[in-house]
Amino acid sequence: MMRSSRSAPTPRVAVIHEWLEKHAGSEHVLEQILLCYPSADVFVVADFMEEKHRGFLKGHTVRTSFIQKLPFARKHFRKFLGLMPLAVEQFDLTDYDLVISSHHAVAKGVITGPDQLHVSYVHSPMRYAWDLQARYLEERRLGWGGLGLYTRWLLHRMRNWDARSAAGVDLFVANSRYIARRVQKAWRREALVLNPPVAVERFRPAAERQDFYLVVSRFVPYKRIDLIAEAFARMPERRLVIVGEGEGEDAIRAAAAGCANIEIRAPVRLDELVGLMGRARAFVFAAAEDFGIVMAEAQACGTPVIAYGVGGACDIVIDDDGTDATGLLFFEQTADAIVAAVRRFEQKRHLVSAEACRANALRFSEEEFRRRFVEIVDEALAARVSPRAGPPERIRRAGSEGDVVTDTWARQHHGLKDEVL
Repeated sequence: MMRSSRSAPTPRVAVIHEWLEKHAGSEHVLEQILLCYPSADVFVVADFMEEKHRGFLKGHTVRTSFIQKLPFARKHFRKFLGLMPLAVEQFDLTDYDLVISSHHAVAKGVITGPDQLHVSYVHSPMRYAWDLQARYLEERRLGWGGLGLYTRWLLHRMRNWDARSAAGVDLFVANSRYIARRVQKAWRREALVLNPPVAVERFRPAAERQDFYLVVSRFVPYKRIDLIAEAFARMPERRLVIVGEGEGEDAIRAAAAGCANIEIRAPVRLDELVGLMGRARAFVFAAAEDFGIVMAEAQACGTPVIAYGVGGACDIVIDDDGTDATGLLFFEQTADAIVAAVRRFEQKRHLVSAEACRANALRFSEEEFRRRFVEIVDEALAARVSPRAGPPERIRRAGSEGDVVTDTWARQHHGLKDEVL
């Protein structure tokens, strides 16, 4: 365990991730955390990721829970949600000084001791157990029959465990101010804000801008692409290109039916996507998203973003009338609001430069994420390792400009009052 000395040994690190199945947003965060701690061991509830997608792990040891060996787990491990709290609590982490959890379901629930530091990077509290429970039940058509009653009971149990297990985390780091508010609401804990890493180097501005607006997304209902299509159906003079696929495609095509100005395309290769983003007049986003990496990718292409002003969009898009503007926000999730936003953008788009959009996106680079994450953890470790040496001068800025550091742990261990960094 860690000793109180000014020259503490290099800590042994365990990284807890929910599960490994495909390489998506949370796996990108895991990849960057592992680059920060190349000797870390990885613990997951289950690991069914194909070998061809495992390169980002770079040889890290991966340990799984008993769920890995349950019948039918390979295809249906999510159906063992009720067992996952028990599963993560069985990980033996006694040999580790630093525990980092990458959390959106149960990862933060691991058990640690008083001489271990547990830092939890939160993608979101368990959405379907908290404020999005009603939508989850509705989308799955779970009424008040047997399965519906069981699901409600299970989510009730998960909420109780989720709130209780939050007490075992020393420091929460949220991926946006929106998620920090969710952390406060669900767990009554405050969080520093560190936006997730974006591979901005893969996205570049195009040589010339064209006259179409762009949507790139999975076709799922909460993304509300149907509203965007409905809005552009009312603006036949404005071209819209929609790229994606998914269960909500029928609703999107119905909203775009008969509109020559709306084109729906299947997913494209990365190089084609970068070209589309770089040439688009603006990128349109209508979902309430935890962060919304695709908006930052569009900004990295020098492209303005018109977004619903709830969730991570507020961390990404700079909506003002100055030279730093990178797009605009609308505040009602309706076709009328999107129409009004596009018309307002047409009036102010001369104020939004590709250079400003690109510069804005660089705040979210992978390198910047790693630098800030290590800085946060190092200062937390210093406070734990050397309590007699006095607190570090301050926890450095972790989020977007103007974020307020109000974390209870940070105030206690760093002697901070609420302040803007």
